Formats: sequence, structure tokens, C-alpha cells
Amino acid sequence: MSRKATIERVTKETQIKLSLEIDGTGESKICTSVPFLDHMLDLFARHGLFNLQVDAKGDIDIDFHHTVEDIGIVLGQAFKEALGDKKGIRRYGQASVPMDETLASVAVDISGRPYLVYHVALPKVKIGEFDVELVREFFQAVVNNLSANIHVNVMYGDNVHHIVEACFKAFARAMDQATEVDPRIEGVMSTKGKL
Repeated sequence: MSRKATIERVTKETQIKLSLEIDGTGESKICTSVPFLDHMLDLFARHGLFNLQVDAKGDIDIDFHHTVEDIGIVLGQAFKEALGDKKGIRRYGQASVPMDETLASVAVDISGRPYLVYHVALPKVKIGEFDVELVREFFQAVVNNLSANIHVNVMYGDNVHHIVEACFKAFARAMDQATEVDPRIEGVMSTKGKL
């Protein structure tokens, strides 16, 4: 079973092509014109062992908002398409990741019900030119388009870069667990028989 998807999204604000292979080796080729987001997506692919290619152009002369949000939309759509009927997947994944002084935890339920819990206290600052408030926008877009329940919690941390990076690494590892196929699971992991 090949769990891959390629999604293209073209709007007046962005042009995005994203290819995802869930059962990959962590290879990535990322070009979004948003350097910090490139870094986060690169480590997301590596730590989740997903093969990921993203080519995105957007109205970054205005700001990064549309590009970041639309990449979240497309990533959520790619996971949803690549998972197909979701038969055999574990459905749930959870990971806590330390990054120096920071500890972040992400829990995922690929349930068919979109809901984001985001307990990440970030000051309204920039990392380079990247507004850190866009991290929430990214996760909300993934949640809405994957139709998953995702909880992002930071227990503690001081360095804003470390906080965001720990969130993306924990998200990667939680998604790796949740999308893993378990041969013991018949159908989908739900007493309803549907996710």
C-alpha cells in the first residue's frame, strides 16, 4: 500500500505544491520563501520520517500569514488523502520532546473531528522575520484539513526558537505514531467502524 499524496493549491495569494510520503525516511526538499518555516518543515519531515517536498510562493511582501496558513491547509489535505480509509492506523499518537530548557508535548487523534488545543504561551515577537503567532495558524489549518484532534502543550520554556522547534518535533513524532499501520488492527480503530 502506497501512502502518498501530492496536493496543489493556487489562490490569488499563494501557489503551493506539496508531496508527502508517510512511509518515508525523513527526506525533504522545502522551499517556501519563509526561512524559519522551511527549517520547521525540514525537521518535521526528519523527526516524523516522512518524505516531504514543498514548493510555495506567496505574497510574502505583505507578510507570511497566507503562505504559512496555506501550507498548513495543504499539509493537512495531503495527510488526509495519503491515509485514505484509515484502515489499520493506530489513530492516536503522543510525544513529548525536550529542547534544552523547553519541554513540549503533542497528542494527536486522527478522528475525523477537527479540534485544536493550543497551550503555547509565546510573546508577540519574531524569529528572524517570522511572526511566532503564525505557528497557531499553521496548526489550526492542519487540524481543519486533516480533520484531526491535536493538542499542543508547552510545559515550560524560555527561548522562543526552542519552544516552536520542540512543538514541531513533538508534532512529527506524534503523527508518526498516529499514522503507523498496526497489523493487529482490523478495519479502523473505532467501535463505530468509521473515522
